[in-house]
Amino acid sequence: MFIESRCRYVDAIDRAVELFFKLEMERTEDRNAVLIYLAMKDHQLAIFGDEHIHKKVGNEYWNTAVRKMISDFDKENFANGIRQCVTDVGEALHFHFPYNNDTDKNELPDDIVFGK
Repeated sequence: MFIESRCRYVDAIDRAVELFFKLEMERTEDRNAVLIYLAMKDHQLAIFGDEHIHKKVGNEYWNTAVRKMISDFDKENFANGIRQCVTDVGEALHFHFPYNNDTDKNELPDDIVFGK
């Protein structure tokens, strides 16, 4: 997850894509990384999934996830919106890329990244 105050682009997905590659998230072996992007002051958000998870879930999955977060955010329930999105994405990843204790490793940090 990447959170910043303002989005420098008109479309938040463009910023999410830029950050995804800047953070080198495409370097995962299974190409299944997901970036949840929030620009708090600009009230923008986007979700970008790498090519293999995107092929599994499709555009409508991401659009639905964004709509759910917006619905919670509109009710000023920010924590629930973020929690539910992270949970839903985690479940999709678990379903399409089941964890193998013998071979899998966490390739990306789990920390929230804060921009300016």
